[in-house]
Amino acid sequence: MSADECISQSDSKEIPVSGNDSEGYVDLDLFNEISHFCNEPAIPLTTGGVRLAPAQDLWSTARDKPVKLRMETSGLGSEPPMTIHQMFQATVQKYGGYPALRGKKEGTWVTLTYKEYYQHARAAARSFLKLGLERFHGVGILGFNSPEWFIADVGCILAGGLATGIYTTNSPEACQYVAGNCEANVLVVENNKQLVKILQVRDQLPHLKAIVQYKGELEQKLPNVYTWAEFMKLGESIPEAELDAVIDSQKANECCTLIYTSGTTGNPKGVMLSHDNITWTATAAGLMTSLKMAEEEIVSYLPLSHVAAQVHDMWICMRFAVITNFAEPDALKGSLANTLREVRPTSFLGVPRVWEKMQEAMKSAGAKSSITKKKIADWAKGIGLQASYNAMNGDSSVPWGFTLANALVFKNVRKALGLDRCRACYTGAAPITKDTLEYFMSLYITVFELYGMSESTGPHSISCLYHVLFSFSCGKVLTGCKTKLDKPDTDGNGEICFWGRHVFMGYLNMPDKTEEALDADGWLHSGDLGKHDKDDFLYITGRIKELIITAGGENVPPVPIEDALKEDVSIISNAMLVGDKKKFLSMLLTLKCNVDDNGDPTDELTPLAVEFCRQHGVIASKVSEIINKKEPAIYKVIQEGIDRVNANATSNAQRVQKWTILPRDFSISGGELGPTMKLKRPVVSKMYQEEINKFYGE
Repeated sequence: MSADECISQSDSKEIPVSGNDSEGYVDLDLFNEISHFCNEPAIPLTTGGVRLAPAQDLWSTARDKPVKLRMETSGLGSEPPMTIHQMFQATVQKYGGYPALRGKKEGTWVTLTYKEYYQHARAAARSFLKLGLERFHGVGILGFNSPEWFIADVGCILAGGLATGIYTTNSPEACQYVAGNCEANVLVVENNKQLVKILQVRDQLPHLKAIVQYKGELEQKLPNVYTWAEFMKLGESIPEAELDAVIDSQKANECCTLIYTSGTTGNPKGVMLSHDNITWTATAAGLMTSLKMAEEEIVSYLPLSHVAAQVHDMWICMRFAVITNFAEPDALKGSLANTLREVRPTSFLGVPRVWEKMQEAMKSAGAKSSITKKKIADWAKGIGLQASYNAMNGDSSVPWGFTLANALVFKNVRKALGLDRCRACYTGAAPITKDTLEYFMSLYITVFELYGMSESTGPHSISCLYHVLFSFSCGKVLTGCKTKLDKPDTDGNGEICFWGRHVFMGYLNMPDKTEEALDADGWLHSGDLGKHDKDDFLYITGRIKELIITAGGENVPPVPIEDALKEDVSIISNAMLVGDKKKFLSMLLTLKCNVDDNGDPTDELTPLAVEFCRQHGVIASKVSEIINKKEPAIYKVIQEGIDRVNANATSNAQRVQKWTILPRDFSISGGELGPTMKLKRPVVSKMYQEEINKFYGE
């Protein structure tokens, strides 16, 4: 629904600090001293005290080797370490009767309380033990978000395994690599489609003992393949005391979870996260964003195999007794909007493409509105943008007419989006354009940026409500952590390095890669370029590996140029700058098109793209029509957009000289985009090498 359709009918540079030599044995009362960050007291640690294994090193690549924690002597960084079970049990003790997980079964919402969630996780853990799950071996989970996904993950950890999400878009061979690398004893799959993938590679997985399918009945009965109902009963013969002994042996500085990077080159790396990585980060992120105990509600729909969704949907929610509502599997194909309106979450996390799709849908609907509604919406959006900028600059005043604009437009837009109860909206996992942020600001919806990586257990810096003057930054460093800019240039841009208890243990079985990521002092090198402003807000300015180095030796960050063109020429969907080791820059472009039921791009232009063509005197409904005719008016407007971008270039070397429109938009299924819609540049370069060669007469 568009803004106009919603009009009411009635009206650090710090020096590194070494780890604590006492291995983190600190006063347990400190855990309650952090309650000033939120409205409710923090959950006291009354579930067995601090459990740490002796460790000398800050990093490890062996599944069973603990690490030394980056403890601080005071503040949030000195909070007592916890295991997953300790955090879960603490929540259950105080909020056991509160709703935890909600999912739809045959169209009706079904709820599990925190106590029931805990009991189910224990039952799953006993079943994993019955199936022969060995200590520090993987349980791979392959499927869409659901209560069963959470229960399998937590159950695996309680049973002493390594919980390992696998992307549903993975090929059988990619599934085999992850399952083999984590030495998975059990694989948990959603349905027959995912089961078939595993069956194709089962013979090449020597550690695999069983497969569990958590949705529907098995299409054929096979040895050591179980339905979810069968699986949950398997462990009934395992004594509770046996599980308790496994739980009690777990240490906060040991590995419990693997996050596999969706790396653009080579095999994915298994990011080892400890209990403390997860429990400490969940606490720090929740406190920094002012979550209220047992008062929050979210929608889970992003891939749980990605660190952002897992930390947001599972661990922060467990720590703060949040209600997690599961979207339908076709959420990103359209049903998410309905779920949001039903649930009305108190916070919402979307990757940039989700926000862009919302923007496009509202603009498309707005294009069909009456002239009067369009005028009212445009007037309101001007006020909303000014009010948002005032707030960004620390000015609490609002423009004249704001109250009316809020009543006529903003409230109705938020309600139509399902965000009327939402106290904070977030974006992360990939860069977002200023155009999209400003669009939502014009509707008086501020979308806060998060920055981090798998290797930092998700967030490293957060922009949030109590930050004034955030001005399109990625906010401030997570409380208790530190940022260092390595080898800064004259403008203050350096490689962003992380320090804190959110920094990962290492890459499983990859000591060389681990040493590349972690320096001798224990700082995590992100590979991203950034700078701080005078108020210590962090800005991402590029990625070292993405830098294009021209034949003349000039370093060109591609994202600002790509984003500038997409903002200037609205028919462009994706843009990728090329020109490494070349004499000039060129660009691959795609046009906005509809996707089919499988999420694959079609040849049909989106309604907004069709309207864009019409406004420029072109009647076209397909991408191929524009390319085949080299439609002069559309090619002219794209060239004019490039000319405007070039006019703002800092040097001649940063100007785009050639470009082409590709016949198909980028997609996850096509391989050009990662699971969070991040551009996989090496893949695109290889796929379209012929087009790139034509730019340079090769």
